[in-house]
Amino acid sequence: MALNVAVIGAGGIGRTHANCYKNNEKAKLVAICDIVEEKAKKLGDEMGVPYYTSQKDMYAAHPEIESVSVCSSGYDNGSMHFEPAMEALDAGRHVLVEKPICAELCDAQELVRFAKSKKLYLGCNLNHYFTQTADRAGDLIREDKIGELVYCIHKVGFNGSEKKYAGPGTPRWQTPYSHVKAFCAHPFSVMRHFCGDIMQVQAFMDRPGVRRTLRDPMLSINSIHVRFANGGVGYLLSQRGDAMFGLGGWWSYEHAGTRGTFCIENCVEKLSFWDIDTVENPGMASPEPVVFDTGIKDFGATFPSRIDAWLSDVGNKVPYEHVRASGRDALATLTYTFAAMRSYEEGGALVIPEKLPPIHGDVKHVW
Repeated sequence: MALNVAVIGAGGIGRTHANCYKNNEKAKLVAICDIVEEKAKKLGDEMGVPYYTSQKDMYAAHPEIESVSVCSSGYDNGSMHFEPAMEALDAGRHVLVEKPICAELCDAQELVRFAKSKKLYLGCNLNHYFTQTADRAGDLIREDKIGELVYCIHKVGFNGSEKKYAGPGTPRWQTPYSHVKAFCAHPFSVMRHFCGDIMQVQAFMDRPGVRRTLRDPMLSINSIHVRFANGGVGYLLSQRGDAMFGLGGWWSYEHAGTRGTFCIENCVEKLSFWDIDTVENPGMASPEPVVFDTGIKDFGATFPSRIDAWLSDVGNKVPYEHVRASGRDALATLTYTFAAMRSYEEGGALVIPEKLPPIHGDVKHVW
């Protein structure tokens, strides 16, 4: 049976969610909600569903709504997720929230706690590992072809140059951490997906001279070093259009283990696997990789895949701790983000991220 859903926030990302629901047989799009009536009406008319400017009115008119996507925005490009998500949970609806889960760590912690107390599903659109390339990488890990983690390197951001820089942009981007908060959720989610929890963080951040000249406060260059609970190390480089990325494209993730190495390029496009057993003298030469090319070029393919997983998890009533890209998972990425911000503020000090809430699990499932 299709899940009755609504979208809160009628901007570009809200339109993306709405289209995913309209094109998925597991969902029935019921309504659109946005505090700006013009935006709500435009998307509602486009989708052929009623629109509202308040959640209260929407739920009163459509008590059948079971789940909502919270796609609102704000300063730091994510500060308006907390209030609408809390209102939806309080009204008894499951919530899929856009990234970052919240702009402030205390809000994210409360959101996760509240969803758990209400016994409702809370997920986040951490869509970068809902791909065929990530699935193939997961197979390699499960087949023990990678072995124990040695290191991972994740480069992700936007290609650009000082010639392409167009100025500080809208007010929501004119804060030092606007890129860090809005963007690091994705690479941290990928690193945690493949490598596990991060225990220590060290970060350096800056912005190039062209931004300084135009008084752009955004810390657009992020260099972050981490240590995982399993002993492996990782490096995250993110930049927002200050330079061109080289090998691997705008999105690359390299994961090296004691048995083999894989690298994903451009997120959805290609995975290369290097098997150490195919090299006679591994100290001096690298083997030719086995290449898995999906033929997919459009990053937008991640959205329907991730939303389909959400619909499946909620529709199948999986145990709460088994929800893919859960609220707790999103909270983890925010704890790493705030640890990186603190490290930068303390001159590159080593910071231990705040602890995540424990997973108690579904007793019936556990036993």
